Amino acid sequence: MAMETTAESPVPVRTVLQAVSGWIGRLGRIWVEGQITDLNARGGTVYVTLRDPVANMSVRLVGPRAVFEAAGPAVADGARVVVHAKPDFWINRGTFSLSVLEVRPVGVGELLARLERLKGVLAAEGLFRPERKRPLPFLPGKIGLICGRDSDAEHDVLQNARRRWPAVAFRVENTAVQGTYAVGEVMEALRALDADPEIDVIVIARGGGAMEDLLPFSDEALVRAVAAARTPVVSAIGHEQDSPILDMVADVRASTPTDAAKKAVPDVREQLQLVRQLRDRGRRCLSGAVERELAWLAAVRSRPALADPVREVERQSEQVAALRDRSRRCLSGALDRAADELSHTRARLLALSPAATLERGYAIVQREDASVVREPAEVKDGEALHVRLAGGRLGVTVAERGEP
Repeated sequence: MAMETTAESPVPVRTVLQAVSGWIGRLGRIWVEGQITDLNARGGTVYVTLRDPVANMSVRLVGPRAVFEAAGPAVADGARVVVHAKPDFWINRGTFSLSVLEVRPVGVGELLARLERLKGVLAAEGLFRPERKRPLPFLPGKIGLICGRDSDAEHDVLQNARRRWPAVAFRVENTAVQGTYAVGEVMEALRALDADPEIDVIVIARGGGAMEDLLPFSDEALVRAVAAARTPVVSAIGHEQDSPILDMVADVRASTPTDAAKKAVPDVREQLQLVRQLRDRGRRCLSGAVERELAWLAAVRSRPALADPVREVERQSEQVAALRDRSRRCLSGALDRAADELSHTRARLLALSPAATLERGYAIVQREDASVVREPAEVKDGEALHVRLAGGRLGVTVAERGEP
């Protein structure tokens, strides 16, 4: 419930501090995780600063020496611990601290279990999917490098990259690569490089070390920042056997900083050799095509139609003459056969013609209507008839019919 105060009716300091103490007291006992710094024992009491592993925040711990000694020698400066404590507010001084009830060092097994759980969560969200990983540009204009100051990783990346491609440009961001401040500084450098439009690739490099030293590169906040970056990221953390979660989220995983340099830029010698090979291949292809065309042209020119055009005309002329003579012979033979057939047909017609019969002395008797008289009984006495002879026609009249 908010206090009701005004400039005319303020509340004393004790009231404010008592209210704050009451609000903090309602938190109850809590478990807190962090990294120990500034461990200081005074008599039977131990004073510790517990720092957040990611953010630049810390809280004061106060507890009996026996509680810290019960946790074992692992509880020392730099150790990661889980503390069971009760929030406490000192009214007299207006300071906040945690009264320690129990301290548990975070062991390797527990850290690995946490990392596996985090891997499961990130995998379920699809941050490890190959299809979301972006390819590196063939030749980046400028490479952003995040590494420790004057570290072997920085030396390896710069030296090997410039050996492979001397004109490569770098923007180096030196940060802490282990300890309390590593995650925050690496994330800040990542944001700066990702916002630079000249940066085409970002390399995060660190040499090998113990698993605890590499823990910042498995931090969830850093991993998600790398996944959200617009610039392709190369992870080069530790050696081949080291596998922080950053390797799974980054677009390209390099086994060592030297390997990162090899993957970030091409080898100028290899590219020059490839150019020479492609140029030779192109020359061979072009020479082969020209030679084939020349051979085809020579073959065309050697054909009789082009080698001796007059001879081809003469050959065609001879062929035309032969065909003309053949057609004449065929036509003459056909006409002769037709004439013979016509003569034979005429002879047959003449042999079968009535005129030929009349030439032998026969006659044809016809009535006025041109019908032929075949029997004497077919005519009447006095009937006018026509007699057709070979030399002409005669008109006659039937006088008397006689017996045959």
